[in-house]
Amino acid sequence: QVQLVESGGGLVQPGGSLRLSCAASESIFSINVMGWYRQVPGKEREMVARMTSDGSAVYTDSVKGRFTISRDNAKNTVYLQMNSLKPEDTAVYYCNYHTIVGKEYDYWGQGTQVTVSS
Repeated sequence: QVQLVESGGGLVQPGGSLRLSCAASESIFSINVMGWYRQVPGKEREMVARMTSDGSAVYTDSVKGRFTISRDNAKNTVYLQMNSLKPEDTAVYYCNYHTIVGKEYDYWGQGTQVTVSS
């Protein structure tokens, strides 16, 4: 069972920056996708950014140019650098690990709160 431990959330003023980190306890398979999702009360969880193990990244339109995802495969860790934060970025951010080895594996972190407010 892969365990994901997130860190780096908090309260920041509009225009500020935060960096989220997520460390996986292990990697089931070297070919995988790690990413960040977010959720606000009453809404579905949405993909923010995800990156394959070979470095291909995808972002949701609302964060393009402001957020940057990166990963360190040797440490099974994924990061999300969030700049120019807006109040609408306020959400609980969840780390995700996904891979397919015979069957599909999908793991989630416990979530970290990001609040953008003056």
